[in-house]
Amino acid sequence: MIDTHCHLNIEEFEMDYQQVIKDALAEGVNEMIVIGIDPISNKKAIELADTFNELYATVGIHPGVVDDYDIQSIEPLLKHEKVIAIGEIGLDLYWRQDNIEKQKEIFIKQIQLAIKHQLPIVIHTRNSFSEAYDCVKPYKGKIKGVFHCFSSHLEDAKKAVDLGFYIGIDGPVTFKNAKDIKEIATHIPLDKILIETDSPYLSPHPFRGKRNEPKRLSYIAQAIADLKGISKEEVVKITTLNAHELFHIGVKI
Repeated sequence: MIDTHCHLNIEEFEMDYQQVIKDALAEGVNEMIVIGIDPISNKKAIELADTFNELYATVGIHPGVVDDYDIQSIEPLLKHEKVIAIGEIGLDLYWRQDNIEKQKEIFIKQIQLAIKHQLPIVIHTRNSFSEAYDCVKPYKGKIKGVFHCFSSHLEDAKKAVDLGFYIGIDGPVTFKNAKDIKEIATHIPLDKILIETDSPYLSPHPFRGKRNEPKRLSYIAQAIADLKGISKEEVVKITTLNAHELFHIGVKI
């Protein structure tokens, strides 16, 4: 398995990240993508990827910090061999709406940077799928990536897939009343799905409310398998191939 989205580079893991990585490997999570959100976490993601063969890094300016940072710090990092995408980028209208134009400006700049460097993007869309979709749509055919931790409904997921993007599915697919993501996991083709933990957030059932870790990725794979009526092994195989294809990592099978 590959955890395509985890935040091992933030303070929640500062004291025990080595054990967390060891535990993940023991549970069959053979690769992990550590996601940057600002200059400090971008640097830490690269440091971790340099230290552990199984880790890769992304760098980006998250919509939550667009008032504090521009994108100048990102481009020099894109030459690093283990930086495999630009992200986490996008729009967040849950926490703030007053700076939506600034969020869009920084998001679009990073899309254009990804096209320039031929890298995929990892998109954050909290309460903002329609707005983010409108930012990406003009670049259809020029950019690929994943709508991370997808939190809209099936019709929006289909629109994302039509843009050439993958759907990131996380712990909420295991929640009893998470109707929309269960419907998405059921109906979106497996070859358009990535599995991710978003650690330390969004622990799957029965660990809801506790710090999440990459080792719990199998619960997400199993939930998707149950919804689709296929084996967990099939989910693991195809989602791993998807991640390798999108991020140009791993051994081609």
